Amino acid sequence: MANNQSAIKRIGINKRNRLQNRFYKSSVRTITKMFLKRIENYNISKNPEDKYQAQVLLSTLYSLIDKASKKNVFHKNNAARKKSQLALKLKTI
Repeated sequence: MANNQSAIKRIGINKRNRLQNRFYKSSVRTITKMFLKRIENYNISKNPEDKYQAQVLLSTLYSLIDKASKKNVFHKNNAARKKSQLALKLKTI
């Protein structure tokens, strides 16, 4: 166990940051899956509603990825790569 005040504080900070990182990473993964599902549905049915919902999800993903990057959950290049790949998937439909 921690022997001094700063070590105890670091344990709390690490726990807080770990939970924050898990939240952002899992949220990005979940919304990405929803986004890809919408694109897949659009490719099958050509329903414009699916394309619109994919665009809305992309906007949400951009926001979430930017926030995660700002809080150093993702490296800025990693965040840029994720956003670029998602935009490319939407563009190709």
